[in-house]
Amino acid sequence: MPRLLTSLAAALAALPAAAFAQEAAGPRVDRLLEGPPGLVSPRHAEAQRAGMRALHFCTGLFASEMPREVVERTTTRAPAGTRMEIDEATRTVSVHYRDDMPPRIAVWRPLLGCTQLPIGATMELAKALPRPPAEVTVPDLDSRPWPMGDASATARLPKARAAALERVLDEAFRDQQGEYRGNTWGVVVVKDGKIVAERYDPGFGPHVAARTNSMCKSVAASLVGVGVRQGLVDLHRKAPLAEWRRPGDPRGEITLDHMMHMASGLYTEAGGNPQGDLYQSGAAAAEVSALNMVDSRPGERFVYAGSDTILLVRALRQAVNDDTAFMTWPHREFLWKLGMTRTILETDWNDDFLISGQCWSTARDFGRFGMLYLADGMWNGERLLPEGWTRYVSTPAPAQPASAAAGGARYGGQFWIYGGNDGLPDDAFSPGGALGQYAMIVPSKNLVVVRRGLDVGEGFRIAKFSADVIAALEGTK
Repeated sequence: MPRLLTSLAAALAALPAAAFAQEAAGPRVDRLLEGPPGLVSPRHAEAQRAGMRALHFCTGLFASEMPREVVERTTTRAPAGTRMEIDEATRTVSVHYRDDMPPRIAVWRPLLGCTQLPIGATMELAKALPRPPAEVTVPDLDSRPWPMGDASATARLPKARAAALERVLDEAFRDQQGEYRGNTWGVVVVKDGKIVAERYDPGFGPHVAARTNSMCKSVAASLVGVGVRQGLVDLHRKAPLAEWRRPGDPRGEITLDHMMHMASGLYTEAGGNPQGDLYQSGAAAAEVSALNMVDSRPGERFVYAGSDTILLVRALRQAVNDDTAFMTWPHREFLWKLGMTRTILETDWNDDFLISGQCWSTARDFGRFGMLYLADGMWNGERLLPEGWTRYVSTPAPAQPASAAAGGARYGGQFWIYGGNDGLPDDAFSPGGALGQYAMIVPSKNLVVVRRGLDVGEGFRIAKFSADVIAALEGTK
């Protein structure tokens, strides 16, 4: 068994629940429980584990190019008493967990990956899910020149610098025994527009999409940027959701800017956090996120919450005001324009995108993503993001996580800010996701460092790793 999968399988076998949690301290997260155990009954926890197992297998088998062995070894061990059925014809996965309840079901749809049905749902709901228009299909861009495709993607470094960079990657792939810790499965380094280093563990590769967790929040922020540029939404308009516009509703003070900065004021801590219901129970965001209550004044407190991200994209959906068109809007207006054809954005059963973490993507796709931010939103002569959007998302938010005061990463607009940490240039910032998903963007160095992992111990030291990559490229390491 490959070394990463050996350690991962051993660690996951000992872990009880399956949702990849996030926390306000930053993206270095290796716990898999949502909230204190007392907040979920044992019965409900069984349903949640079954639902996440169904979703992981469905996406891994039917939407990613991940080998079956890797799919099986990158999820938690099947709880006692569960039985899984994989239907290749309907592209559904059902996990039976209790005799008195229907199985938990995940169903694949074109472009949208897999959708987890809510607890208690049957195949009747699966059959009723709408599908994107048949004429909208994933473009085949592989033969086009990089970065739109994969042709001529790489560039050679001078021998000494290439060797120095390879030594840095060697250390990263030593996992918990290495200087950077973590458990790495993939690295892509993009310098001056070309891939100058790339490495994967067995079973992974340039075209294998894996779950990004909260790394995808930065994609949601980019979709908001597209919406702002197109005049669909305004960052500072109050009550961007129709659900909050009743006179006197305290949620009417919330803006997209507040949610971009994780400061909506919604109750998304402890028992008020609906993320477990969304990711594990199959609840609809329109019911548990949009209808959540206020807990603090918008803009005053940083609370790291997937619901803020999900509601950003729901506001875009309402602004487009055409649910059929919006099913493919993120692909047509953003992903495919960058060549990100293997990035999968999944939805709940009500077709709200869960781009707070329920996404799968490749390391190369996030290399492309980082390059867009190096160019401040310009791509192939077209402005995709508003001018200055890179500066907006990489500027510290008014309210910060407590860890920032202790020298940890700061928070911007759905991105984490690492400038100055471990010797990084002041302008370094990155998406960040649980289990070690990063794409460090350093505009002053024209550099993107993508690191993907399955950290099951001490988290990966992304700032130190990125600083050492820079030193290797500049001949100082």
